[in-house]
Amino acid sequence: MQVGKPTWWDDALKHFADDPIMSNCITTYGREGLQGRGDLFYTIVRSIIGQQISVIAAESIWNRFEAKVGSVTPENVLRFSKEEIASCGITRPKSGYILGLANASEELLNFPYSESTEVDIRKHLIQFKGIGPWTAEMVMIFSLLLPDVYSPKDIGLVNAIKRLFPGVETMDEAEEVATQWAPYRTMACWYLWRTLDPIPVEY
Repeated sequence: MQVGKPTWWDDALKHFADDPIMSNCITTYGREGLQGRGDLFYTIVRSIIGQQISVIAAESIWNRFEAKVGSVTPENVLRFSKEEIASCGITRPKSGYILGLANASEELLNFPYSESTEVDIRKHLIQFKGIGPWTAEMVMIFSLLLPDVYSPKDIGLVNAIKRLFPGVETMDEAEEVATQWAPYRTMACWYLWRTLDPIPVEY
C-alpha cells in the first residue's frame, strides 16, 4: 500500500495543466495534495467517524478518539467499550461499527487490494457493517490511492461542482460533469473539497 504522494500525482498535474477549473485550483491550493498513510484500518475508521458530518466536526471528534485509543489499530480499539468510544462524540451506531470492524479486522484487511478491481474492492468492503458506498470510496481515494475515483453522493463534491458550474442542480448532473476529469477524478475530488473547507479533507 502506497505511502506519501501517489505515484500518478505528477502525471495528473500535467494532465490538468490545460483544464481551466483544475489548473486554477492547483494554482490556488498548491501542487501538493493527497498523501497515502499506508494504513487501511485507520482510514476506514476515520471515514466512518466522518460520515454525514462536516470536515471540522469530524476533525474534532477524531482528535478526541485518537487521544483516547492511541494508535488506531484493531487491538487498541478492542480495549474499549461502545460507551467509551461514544464518549468521544461518536454516535452509538458508529461506535458499534468501529468495534465490529476491529473484531473482523483479519477478514477486512487480508484482501488482495492491490491486485483487485475497483468493483471487487467495493464489493469486499461493503459487506462489512458500517461501510457503505461512500466509505468504500473514501478508502479507495485516501488509502488505496486509486487515481480515478469519484464519490457521487458526497455532498461536498456536489456542492463544489454546483458552485463551479451554476447550471448543475442534481447529484446526477454533478457526476456527469465529473466525467470530464477522468482518468484522474481522485485528484479532482481532492481539489473540489479544498474549494469548500479551510483544512484539507483527510481520512
